[in-house]
Amino acid sequence: MRTITAKKDFDRAFSVGKRAGAGVVRVVVCESPDPRGRVAFVAPKRLGNAVFRNRCKRVLRACACEAGLPAEGRDVVLLATRETATGAHGDVVRGMRRSVERATKRLERSASGTSSGA
Repeated sequence: MRTITAKKDFDRAFSVGKRAGAGVVRVVVCESPDPRGRVAFVAPKRLGNAVFRNRCKRVLRACACEAGLPAEGRDVVLLATRETATGAHGDVVRGMRRSVERATKRLERSASGTSSGA
């Protein structure tokens, strides 16, 4: 699994990427310069101490493999929430798939030039 490591790639994802969330996980999806796609795992300090944040990232990694990430041609940033570490594994995987799908649809709509008119 290829990961995003460069700050410029994170900055690009957060500035042009589309976001979605499902309670147990939040995602940002954008076009990737790597045709195979890449993924990043983020657990902000506001979640808690290092032990808790590392647990969240381990859960995200395991669920990302099961969810079939990274998506081809896409960079996917997975952001942990407080519920990530305590949620059921299946719930995290379903939430991840649903969020990536929603963010990808938003990205495709914006790329085609259509707007939802909100």
